[in-house]
Amino acid sequence: MNAIDHANPQLDLSFSRIVYVPRSLIWRAWTEPERLKPWFCPLPWTTIACEIDLRPGGVFRTTMQSPEGQTFPNEGCYLAVVPNEKLVWTNALLAGYRPSAASDTCGSADASFMFTATIELADDPQGTRYTATVIHADEAGCKQHAAMGFEAGWGAALDQLVAMIKREAQQGSPL
Repeated sequence: MNAIDHANPQLDLSFSRIVYVPRSLIWRAWTEPERLKPWFCPLPWTTIACEIDLRPGGVFRTTMQSPEGQTFPNEGCYLAVVPNEKLVWTNALLAGYRPSAASDTCGSADASFMFTATIELADDPQGTRYTATVIHADEAGCKQHAAMGFEAGWGAALDQLVAMIKREAQQGSPL
């Protein structure tokens, strides 16, 4: 299951990890707003609002908050939804596939770029293979995203997601 047909190292960023939690719980953490908010931003940033209309053409909207209290709304559109396997969304389109204007990413005017992101989940003998791929419109956007710490930031968020799931399991919370 490939995120894109032909990877382009000048335009694409990607990482893959094996995580030791079931993919159905990762899926829920990505697709239920109240489950997404606790882990979506690398701490000390937080996600204070989230709206998900989980269907192609549906909205994926979050509001991130910096440690200083500044808020940064982000809006995109789902392109593909394959339950427990694949999510694809873009910030180049708004809900209903309406074209979007470029906006600051995480509050940085220097990081205004369009991208399409794919999260893929696959069974692995040790848990779940988690692959995040972000493709960019141009090399400058890809470089900006890499400089912002794509792998470290998205990896930290994944670590927070896994920790949340494990904590809930230990507490006997309904998963």
